[in-house]
Amino acid sequence: MRACEKLLEGFEPDFTFTPVDPLPAEEFAERVRRIRRDAAVAGCDALIMHTDIIGWYHTSNAYLRYVCDWFREGVLVLPTDPDTEATILSFYSSSVLLPPPGEPVAIDDIRQVGPWGRETWDRPGNTTRKLADATRAVIEDKGLLGARIGLLGDHNATPYWAALAQAMPDAAFQNENAIIDRMQRVRSPAEQTIIRAAAELIDIGLQAAYHVIRPGVTDHEIYAAFTFAQMARGGETGDGYQVGINRFGTSITKPWGRVVRPGDLINIYVSNVTYRGYWAQTARMIAVGEITAKQNEVLEMCVDGVRRAMATVRPGALVRDVNNASFEPYIERGYVTSAEARELPWNWAPNADGTPRPIPRATVEEPDWEAQGRDLRHVYPATHGPNGPRLGHSITMPGMPQYSVISSNYDRLEEGMTFVAHSQWLEPNVAGCNLGNSLLVTADGVENLSCHTSLEPHRVKA
Repeated sequence: MRACEKLLEGFEPDFTFTPVDPLPAEEFAERVRRIRRDAAVAGCDALIMHTDIIGWYHTSNAYLRYVCDWFREGVLVLPTDPDTEATILSFYSSSVLLPPPGEPVAIDDIRQVGPWGRETWDRPGNTTRKLADATRAVIEDKGLLGARIGLLGDHNATPYWAALAQAMPDAAFQNENAIIDRMQRVRSPAEQTIIRAAAELIDIGLQAAYHVIRPGVTDHEIYAAFTFAQMARGGETGDGYQVGINRFGTSITKPWGRVVRPGDLINIYVSNVTYRGYWAQTARMIAVGEITAKQNEVLEMCVDGVRRAMATVRPGALVRDVNNASFEPYIERGYVTSAEARELPWNWAPNADGTPRPIPRATVEEPDWEAQGRDLRHVYPATHGPNGPRLGHSITMPGMPQYSVISSNYDRLEEGMTFVAHSQWLEPNVAGCNLGNSLLVTADGVENLSCHTSLEPHRVKA
Protein backbone atom coordinates (compact mmCIF):
# COMPACT_ATOMS: atom_id res chain seq x y z
CA MET A 1 0.00 0.00 0.00
CA ARG A 2 1.19 3.50 -0.81
CA ALA A 3 1.52 6.08 1.96
CA CYS A 4 -1.79 7.53 0.82
CA GLU A 5 -2.28 9.59 3.99
CA LYS A 6 0.68 11.74 2.88
CA LEU A 7 -0.82 12.72 -0.45
CA LEU A 8 -2.54 15.78 1.05
CA GLU A 9 0.62 16.90 2.82
CA GLY A 10 1.09 20.63 2.23
CA PHE A 11 -2.40 21.15 0.78
CA GLU A 12 -4.11 24.48 1.35
CA PRO A 13 -7.07 25.74 -0.69
CA ASP A 14 -6.48 29.06 -2.46
CA PHE A 15 -9.33 30.76 -0.59
CA THR A 16 -10.59 30.80 2.99
CA PHE A 17 -13.81 28.99 3.79
CA THR A 18 -15.98 30.83 6.31
CA PRO A 19 -18.47 28.58 8.14
CA VAL A 20 -22.10 29.65 8.00
CA ASP A 21 -24.43 29.45 11.00
CA PRO A 22 -27.70 27.46 10.78
CA LEU A 23 -30.76 29.30 9.53
CA PRO A 24 -32.21 31.59 12.22
CA ALA A 25 -35.27 30.48 14.18
CA GLU A 26 -37.19 33.43 12.72
CA GLU A 27 -36.91 31.96 9.22
CA PHE A 28 -38.39 28.66 10.40
CA ALA A 29 -41.19 30.55 12.18
CA GLU A 30 -42.04 32.36 8.94
CA ARG A 31 -42.09 29.06 7.05
CA VAL A 32 -44.49 27.54 9.56
CA ARG A 33 -46.73 30.62 9.34
CA ARG A 34 -46.90 30.31 5.55
CA ILE A 35 -47.46 26.55 5.72
CA ARG A 36 -50.29 26.91 8.24
CA ARG A 37 -51.90 29.62 6.12
CA ASP A 38 -51.76 27.48 2.96
CA ALA A 39 -53.13 24.51 4.92
CA ALA A 40 -56.07 26.63 6.06
CA VAL A 41 -56.74 27.76 2.49
CA ALA A 42 -56.74 24.08 1.46
CA GLY A 43 -59.35 23.35 4.12
CA CYS A 44 -57.04 21.30 6.35
CA ASP A 45 -57.33 21.23 10.14
CA ALA A 46 -53.84 19.73 10.47
CA LEU A 47 -50.90 18.51 8.43
CA ILE A 48 -49.05 15.24 8.95
CA MET A 49 -45.54 15.08 7.48
CA HIS A 50 -43.65 11.79 7.23
CA THR A 51 -39.88 11.32 6.75
CA ASP A 52 -38.20 7.92 6.91
CA ILE A 53 -34.63 6.69 7.29
CA ILE A 54 -33.10 5.10 4.18
CA GLY A 55 -29.69 3.68 3.38
CA TRP A 56 -27.05 4.50 5.93
CA TYR A 57 -28.73 7.09 8.14
CA HIS A 58 -30.09 9.33 5.41
CA THR A 59 -33.62 10.71 5.51
CA SER A 60 -35.87 9.91 2.57
CA ASN A 61 -36.97 13.53 2.21
CA ALA A 62 -36.23 16.92 3.76
CA TYR A 63 -39.73 18.01 4.78
CA LEU A 64 -39.10 17.88 8.52
CA ARG A 65 -35.70 19.50 8.21
CA TYR A 66 -37.23 22.28 6.12
CA VAL A 67 -40.04 22.93 8.60
CA CYS A 68 -38.23 22.63 11.95
CA ASP A 69 -34.61 21.53 11.28
CA TRP A 70 -35.28 17.96 12.47
CA PHE A 71 -32.61 15.97 10.65
CA ARG A 72 -33.70 12.37 11.36
CA GLU A 73 -36.83 10.31 10.71
CA GLY A 74 -40.14 11.35 12.18
CA VAL A 75 -43.77 12.30 11.83
CA LEU A 76 -44.68 15.93 12.42
CA VAL A 77 -48.28 16.67 13.38
CA LEU A 78 -48.80 20.37 12.67
CA PRO A 79 -52.24 21.74 13.52
CA THR A 80 -53.43 24.58 11.33
CA ASP A 81 -54.45 26.55 14.43
CA PRO A 82 -51.27 28.39 15.57
CA ASP A 83 -52.45 28.16 19.21
CA THR A 84 -52.28 24.33 19.13
CA GLU A 85 -48.88 22.80 19.81
CA ALA A 86 -47.11 20.75 17.15
CA THR A 87 -45.82 17.25 17.94
CA ILE A 88 -42.99 15.12 16.56
CA LEU A 89 -43.16 11.32 16.73
CA SER A 90 -39.69 9.92 16.14
CA PHE A 91 -37.05 7.33 17.05
CA TYR A 92 -39.10 4.59 15.40
CA SER A 93 -36.19 3.22 13.37
CA SER A 94 -33.08 1.36 14.48
CA SER A 95 -30.93 4.33 13.47
CA VAL A 96 -28.44 5.31 16.15
CA LEU A 97 -28.46 8.99 15.26
CA LEU A 98 -29.28 11.29 18.14
CA PRO A 99 -29.20 15.09 18.42
CA PRO A 100 -27.21 17.22 18.38
CA PRO A 101 -27.27 18.50 15.76
CA GLY A 102 -30.87 19.32 15.21
CA GLU A 103 -33.07 19.93 18.18
CA PRO A 104 -36.28 20.81 16.36
CA VAL A 105 -36.82 24.55 16.17
CA ALA A 106 -39.77 25.72 18.30
CA ILE A 107 -41.15 22.20 18.90
CA ASP A 108 -41.02 20.83 22.44
CA ASP A 109 -43.45 17.91 22.27
CA ILE A 110 -41.28 15.04 21.00
CA ARG A 111 -42.44 11.48 21.57
CA GLN A 112 -40.37 8.33 21.17
CA VAL A 113 -42.32 5.64 19.33
CA GLY A 114 -39.60 2.97 19.33
CA PRO A 115 -39.19 0.11 16.85
CA TRP A 116 -41.23 -3.10 17.22
CA GLY A 117 -40.71 -6.69 16.12
CA ARG A 118 -39.94 -10.16 17.43
CA GLU A 119 -36.55 -10.86 15.91
CA THR A 120 -34.67 -7.73 16.90
CA TRP A 121 -36.68 -6.30 19.78
CA ASP A 122 -38.55 -9.34 21.16
CA ARG A 123 -41.75 -7.34 21.23
CA PRO A 124 -44.84 -8.37 19.30
CA GLY A 125 -46.12 -5.71 16.98
CA ASN A 126 -45.41 -3.75 13.82
CA THR A 127 -43.55 -0.43 13.91
CA THR A 128 -45.61 1.16 11.15
CA ARG A 129 -48.87 0.17 12.85
CA LYS A 130 -47.61 1.45 16.21
CA LEU A 131 -46.62 4.73 14.56
CA ALA A 132 -50.10 5.09 13.07
CA ASP A 133 -51.69 4.36 16.47
CA ALA A 134 -49.43 6.95 18.08
CA THR A 135 -50.41 9.49 15.45
CA ARG A 136 -54.08 8.84 16.13
CA ALA A 137 -53.46 9.43 19.85
CA VAL A 138 -51.79 12.78 19.10
CA ILE A 139 -54.63 13.81 16.81
CA GLU A 140 -57.13 12.82 19.48
CA ASP A 141 -55.23 14.78 22.14
CA LYS A 142 -55.58 17.86 19.95
CA GLY A 143 -59.31 17.35 19.43
CA LEU A 144 -58.95 16.68 15.71
CA LEU A 145 -60.41 13.18 15.27
CA GLY A 146 -62.56 13.15 12.17
CA ALA A 147 -60.87 16.30 10.86
CA ARG A 148 -59.58 17.05 7.38
CA ILE A 149 -55.85 16.30 7.33
CA GLY A 150 -53.22 17.09 4.74
CA LEU A 151 -50.48 14.52 4.15
CA LEU A 152 -46.90 15.29 3.09
CA GLY A 153 -44.33 12.59 2.39
CA ASP A 154 -42.78 10.43 -0.32
CA HIS A 155 -43.22 6.87 -1.59
CA ASN A 156 -41.65 5.55 1.61
CA ALA A 157 -44.71 6.83 3.45
CA THR A 158 -47.16 4.61 1.54
CA PRO A 159 -47.36 1.82 4.18
CA TYR A 160 -47.74 4.45 6.90
CA TRP A 161 -50.55 6.24 5.04
CA ALA A 162 -52.38 2.91 4.68
CA ALA A 163 -51.99 2.16 8.41
CA LEU A 164 -53.10 5.70 9.24
CA ALA A 165 -56.27 5.30 7.19
CA GLN A 166 -57.11 2.15 9.18
CA ALA A 167 -56.33 3.83 12.50
CA MET A 168 -58.39 6.94 11.66
CA PRO A 169 -61.31 5.78 9.50
CA ASP A 170 -63.34 8.93 10.17
CA ALA A 171 -60.65 11.38 9.05
CA ALA A 172 -60.57 12.93 5.59
CA PHE A 173 -57.09 12.78 4.08
CA GLN A 174 -55.72 14.74 1.14
CA ASN A 175 -52.24 15.07 -0.35
CA GLU A 176 -50.68 18.46 0.36
CA ASN A 177 -47.04 18.03 -0.70
CA ALA A 178 -47.54 21.07 -2.89
CA ILE A 179 -47.72 23.38 0.12
CA ILE A 180 -44.00 22.95 0.78
CA ASP A 181 -43.02 22.07 -2.78
CA ARG A 182 -44.13 25.54 -3.93
CA MET A 183 -41.71 27.08 -1.44
CA GLN A 184 -38.68 25.44 -3.10
CA ARG A 185 -38.52 27.59 -6.24
CA VAL A 186 -36.80 30.71 -4.84
CA ARG A 187 -34.20 30.56 -2.06
CA SER A 188 -34.10 33.17 0.69
CA PRO A 189 -30.93 35.25 1.24
CA ALA A 190 -29.99 33.03 4.22
CA GLU A 191 -30.51 29.87 2.14
CA GLN A 192 -28.40 31.37 -0.65
CA THR A 193 -25.55 31.86 1.81
CA ILE A 194 -25.66 28.20 2.81
CA ILE A 195 -25.80 26.96 -0.79
CA ARG A 196 -22.88 29.23 -1.64
CA ALA A 197 -20.95 27.62 1.22
CA ALA A 198 -21.82 24.14 -0.08
CA ALA A 199 -20.42 25.13 -3.49
CA GLU A 200 -17.26 26.44 -1.81
CA LEU A 201 -16.82 23.08 -0.06
CA ILE A 202 -17.01 21.41 -3.47
CA ASP A 203 -14.30 23.71 -4.79
CA ILE A 204 -12.10 22.93 -1.79
CA GLY A 205 -12.63 19.21 -2.37
CA LEU A 206 -11.76 19.64 -6.04
CA GLN A 207 -8.60 21.57 -5.21
CA ALA A 208 -7.63 18.75 -2.84
CA ALA A 209 -8.26 16.22 -5.61
CA TYR A 210 -6.12 18.25 -8.02
CA HIS A 211 -3.39 18.30 -5.37
CA VAL A 212 -3.13 14.50 -5.28
CA ILE A 213 -3.84 13.55 -8.90
CA ARG A 214 -0.77 12.21 -10.69
CA PRO A 215 0.12 8.96 -12.44
CA GLY A 216 0.11 6.07 -9.99
CA VAL A 217 -2.59 7.49 -7.69
CA THR A 218 -5.84 5.52 -7.43
CA ASP A 219 -9.43 6.68 -7.67
CA HIS A 220 -9.81 5.66 -3.99
CA GLU A 221 -7.14 8.19 -3.04
CA ILE A 222 -8.69 10.94 -5.17
CA TYR A 223 -12.11 10.31 -3.65
CA ALA A 224 -10.64 10.24 -0.15
CA ALA A 225 -8.78 13.53 -0.65
CA PHE A 226 -11.93 15.24 -1.89
CA THR A 227 -13.96 13.79 0.98
CA PHE A 228 -11.49 14.71 3.69
CA ALA A 229 -11.07 18.29 2.50
CA GLN A 230 -14.78 19.10 2.33
CA MET A 231 -15.97 17.14 5.36
CA ALA A 232 -13.18 18.49 7.57
CA ARG A 233 -14.73 21.92 6.96
CA GLY A 234 -18.33 20.97 7.71
CA GLY A 235 -19.69 18.97 4.77
CA GLU A 236 -22.44 16.65 6.00
CA THR A 237 -21.97 13.66 3.71
CA GLY A 238 -19.19 11.97 1.77
CA ASP A 239 -21.15 9.83 -0.67
CA GLY A 240 -22.79 12.34 -3.01
CA TYR A 241 -20.32 12.20 -5.86
CA GLN A 242 -18.57 9.96 -8.33
CA VAL A 243 -15.12 9.78 -9.87
CA GLY A 244 -14.41 8.15 -13.22
CA ILE A 245 -11.08 7.43 -14.87
CA ASN A 246 -10.41 5.94 -18.30
CA ARG A 247 -8.84 6.88 -21.61
CA PHE A 248 -12.07 8.28 -23.03
CA GLY A 249 -13.61 10.41 -20.29
CA THR A 250 -16.78 8.34 -20.44
CA SER A 251 -16.76 6.92 -16.92
CA ILE A 252 -18.44 8.16 -13.75
CA THR A 253 -18.72 5.69 -10.92
CA LYS A 254 -17.68 4.97 -7.38
CA PRO A 255 -13.96 4.28 -6.86
CA TRP A 256 -12.93 0.68 -7.44
CA GLY A 257 -9.12 0.76 -7.66
CA ARG A 258 -8.41 2.37 -11.05
CA VAL A 259 -4.85 3.74 -11.23
CA VAL A 260 -4.20 7.06 -12.97
CA ARG A 261 -2.07 6.72 -16.12
CA PRO A 262 -0.81 9.14 -18.78
CA GLY A 263 -3.50 9.75 -21.39
CA ASP A 264 -6.37 9.36 -18.91
CA LEU A 265 -9.38 11.63 -18.64
CA ILE A 266 -10.84 11.98 -15.16
CA ASN A 267 -14.37 13.15 -14.41
CA ILE A 268 -15.18 14.25 -10.87
CA TYR A 269 -18.96 14.58 -10.88
CA VAL A 270 -20.01 16.14 -7.58
CA SER A 271 -23.73 15.39 -7.68
CA ASN A 272 -23.96 16.92 -4.22
CA VAL A 273 -22.08 18.12 -1.21
CA THR A 274 -24.55 18.96 1.54
CA TYR A 275 -24.05 21.72 4.09
CA ARG A 276 -26.62 22.74 6.73
CA GLY A 277 -29.21 20.67 4.86
CA TYR A 278 -28.68 22.26 1.42
CA TRP A 279 -26.58 20.97 -1.45
CA ALA A 280 -24.68 22.29 -4.45
CA GLN A 281 -23.40 20.51 -7.55
CA THR A 282 -20.29 20.89 -9.71
CA ALA A 283 -18.57 18.78 -12.36
CA ARG A 284 -14.96 19.03 -13.50
CA MET A 285 -12.63 17.27 -15.93
CA ILE A 286 -8.92 16.47 -15.52
CA ALA A 287 -6.63 15.55 -18.43
CA VAL A 288 -3.49 13.58 -17.53
CA GLY A 289 -0.80 14.24 -20.12
CA GLU A 290 -1.61 14.23 -23.82
CA ILE A 291 -5.15 13.51 -25.01
CA THR A 292 -6.57 13.26 -28.53
CA ALA A 293 -7.72 16.16 -30.68
CA LYS A 294 -11.25 14.75 -30.58
CA GLN A 295 -11.19 14.68 -26.79
CA ASN A 296 -9.98 18.28 -26.66
CA GLU A 297 -12.75 19.30 -29.05
CA VAL A 298 -15.42 17.74 -26.79
CA LEU A 299 -13.94 19.43 -23.71
CA GLU A 300 -13.91 22.78 -25.50
CA MET A 301 -17.50 22.30 -26.69
CA CYS A 302 -18.79 21.61 -23.17
CA VAL A 303 -16.92 24.56 -21.65
CA ASP A 304 -18.48 26.75 -24.35
CA GLY A 305 -21.91 25.28 -23.58
CA VAL A 306 -21.80 26.20 -19.89
CA ARG A 307 -20.49 29.69 -20.63
CA ARG A 308 -23.21 30.42 -23.17
CA ALA A 309 -25.84 29.21 -20.73
CA MET A 310 -24.44 31.45 -17.97
CA ALA A 311 -24.48 34.44 -20.33
CA THR A 312 -28.23 33.91 -20.82
CA VAL A 313 -29.15 33.81 -17.12
CA ARG A 314 -31.02 36.84 -15.77
CA PRO A 315 -34.39 37.49 -14.10
CA GLY A 316 -37.16 37.16 -16.67
CA ALA A 317 -35.24 34.90 -19.05
CA LEU A 318 -36.97 31.70 -20.07
CA VAL A 319 -35.46 28.56 -18.54
CA ARG A 320 -35.79 27.08 -22.02
CA ASP A 321 -33.51 29.76 -23.48
CA VAL A 322 -30.75 29.02 -20.94
CA ASN A 323 -30.92 25.33 -21.85
CA ASN A 324 -30.95 25.95 -25.58
CA ALA A 325 -28.00 28.36 -25.43
CA SER A 326 -25.88 25.58 -23.96
CA PHE A 327 -26.50 23.36 -26.98
CA GLU A 328 -25.53 25.99 -29.57
CA PRO A 329 -21.88 24.82 -29.59
CA TYR A 330 -23.08 21.26 -30.17
CA ILE A 331 -25.16 22.34 -33.17
CA GLU A 332 -22.38 24.52 -34.60
CA ARG A 333 -19.95 21.58 -34.47
CA GLY A 334 -22.45 19.14 -35.95
CA TYR A 335 -22.86 16.96 -32.85
CA VAL A 336 -26.65 17.48 -32.73
CA THR A 337 -29.18 19.16 -34.98
CA SER A 338 -31.53 20.57 -32.33
CA ALA A 339 -31.67 21.55 -28.65
CA GLU A 340 -35.20 20.19 -28.32
CA ALA A 341 -35.24 17.48 -25.65
CA ARG A 342 -37.35 15.07 -27.70
CA GLU A 343 -34.86 15.22 -30.57
CA LEU A 344 -31.63 14.87 -28.57
CA PRO A 345 -29.69 11.63 -28.27
CA TRP A 346 -28.67 10.72 -24.73
CA ASN A 347 -26.62 8.00 -23.09
CA TRP A 348 -29.30 6.17 -21.12
CA ALA A 349 -32.15 6.46 -23.60
CA PRO A 350 -34.14 3.34 -24.53
CA ASN A 351 -34.77 2.46 -28.14
CA ALA A 352 -36.82 4.95 -30.14
CA ASP A 353 -39.90 2.73 -29.77
CA GLY A 354 -39.54 2.61 -25.99
CA THR A 355 -38.16 -0.92 -25.76
CA PRO A 356 -35.01 -1.51 -23.69
CA ARG A 357 -31.75 -0.74 -25.44
CA PRO A 358 -29.17 -3.56 -25.14
CA ILE A 359 -25.82 -2.56 -23.68
CA PRO A 360 -23.28 -3.39 -26.41
CA ARG A 361 -21.20 -6.48 -25.68
CA ALA A 362 -17.46 -6.15 -26.26
CA THR A 363 -14.28 -6.77 -24.34
CA VAL A 364 -12.87 -3.46 -23.11
CA GLU A 365 -9.30 -3.40 -21.85
CA GLU A 366 -9.16 -2.38 -18.19
CA PRO A 367 -5.98 -3.78 -16.57
CA ASP A 368 -6.78 -2.75 -13.00
CA TRP A 369 -10.15 -4.50 -13.17
CA GLU A 370 -8.57 -7.58 -14.74
CA ALA A 371 -5.97 -7.64 -11.96
CA GLN A 372 -8.88 -8.06 -9.54
CA GLY A 373 -10.03 -11.16 -11.40
CA ARG A 374 -12.83 -9.53 -13.38
CA ASP A 375 -13.42 -8.52 -17.02
CA LEU A 376 -15.21 -5.55 -18.56
CA ARG A 377 -17.46 -7.20 -21.13
CA HIS A 378 -19.75 -4.32 -22.15
CA VAL A 379 -19.35 -0.83 -23.58
CA TYR A 380 -20.74 1.96 -21.43
CA PRO A 381 -22.62 4.15 -22.10
CA ALA A 382 -24.84 2.37 -24.57
CA THR A 383 -25.01 5.26 -27.02
CA HIS A 384 -23.64 8.76 -27.63
CA GLY A 385 -24.93 12.05 -26.26
CA PRO A 386 -25.23 13.80 -22.91
CA ASN A 387 -26.36 11.89 -19.80
CA GLY A 388 -29.88 13.23 -20.37
CA PRO A 389 -31.65 15.63 -22.75
CA ARG A 390 -31.32 18.69 -20.48
CA LEU A 391 -28.73 21.15 -19.20
CA GLY A 392 -29.46 20.85 -15.49
CA HIS A 393 -31.88 21.19 -12.63
CA SER A 394 -32.62 23.16 -9.48
CA ILE A 395 -30.49 23.05 -6.35
CA THR A 396 -32.47 22.55 -3.17
CA MET A 397 -32.54 20.15 -0.19
CA PRO A 398 -32.12 16.37 -0.54
CA GLY A 399 -35.40 14.72 -1.44
CA MET A 400 -37.18 17.91 -2.46
CA PRO A 401 -38.74 18.10 -5.94
CA GLN A 402 -36.67 19.70 -8.69
CA TYR A 403 -37.45 21.66 -11.82
CA SER A 404 -35.45 20.90 -14.95
CA VAL A 405 -33.39 23.26 -17.09
CA ILE A 406 -34.68 21.78 -20.32
CA SER A 407 -36.13 22.92 -23.65
CA SER A 408 -39.69 22.18 -22.52
CA ASN A 409 -39.51 24.48 -19.45
CA TYR A 410 -41.11 27.82 -20.36
CA ASP A 411 -40.92 29.22 -16.81
CA ARG A 412 -39.12 32.50 -16.31
CA LEU A 413 -36.13 32.81 -14.03
CA GLU A 414 -36.54 34.80 -10.81
CA GLU A 415 -33.98 36.39 -8.54
CA GLY A 416 -33.02 33.87 -5.85
CA MET A 417 -33.36 30.73 -7.97
CA THR A 418 -30.43 28.30 -7.75
CA PHE A 419 -29.65 25.60 -10.28
CA VAL A 420 -26.81 23.64 -11.84
CA ALA A 421 -25.81 24.02 -15.48
CA HIS A 422 -23.68 21.13 -16.71
CA SER A 423 -22.81 20.38 -20.31
CA GLN A 424 -22.11 16.75 -21.12
CA TRP A 425 -21.15 14.68 -24.11
CA LEU A 426 -20.05 11.05 -24.18
CA GLU A 427 -19.10 8.91 -27.14
CA PRO A 428 -18.37 5.32 -26.08
CA ASN A 429 -14.66 4.50 -26.29
CA VAL A 430 -13.95 7.83 -28.04
CA ALA A 431 -14.36 10.97 -25.93
CA GLY A 432 -16.34 12.35 -23.03
CA CYS A 433 -16.88 15.40 -20.86
CA ASN A 434 -19.08 16.52 -17.96
CA LEU A 435 -18.58 20.12 -16.80
CA GLY A 436 -20.93 22.19 -14.68
CA ASN A 437 -21.37 25.09 -12.26
CA SER A 438 -23.86 25.90 -9.53
CA LEU A 439 -25.58 29.17 -10.39
CA LEU A 440 -27.60 31.78 -8.47
CA VAL A 441 -29.93 34.15 -10.30
CA THR A 442 -29.17 37.67 -9.07
CA ALA A 443 -30.97 40.98 -9.57
CA ASP A 444 -28.83 41.82 -12.58
CA GLY A 445 -27.74 38.44 -13.91
CA VAL A 446 -25.98 35.42 -12.47
CA GLU A 447 -23.48 34.50 -9.76
CA ASN A 448 -21.26 31.51 -10.38
CA LEU A 449 -21.19 29.72 -7.03
CA SER A 450 -18.52 27.30 -8.36
CA CYS A 451 -16.05 30.12 -8.94
CA HIS A 452 -13.02 28.84 -7.02
CA THR A 453 -12.12 26.17 -9.58
CA SER A 454 -11.90 26.86 -13.28
CA LEU A 455 -14.49 25.48 -15.66
CA GLU A 456 -11.58 24.71 -17.99
CA PRO A 457 -10.26 21.15 -17.65
CA HIS A 458 -7.44 20.79 -15.15
CA ARG A 459 -4.26 19.66 -16.88
CA VAL A 460 -1.80 17.30 -15.17
CA LYS A 461 1.68 16.83 -16.61
CA ALA A 462 2.71 13.25 -17.18
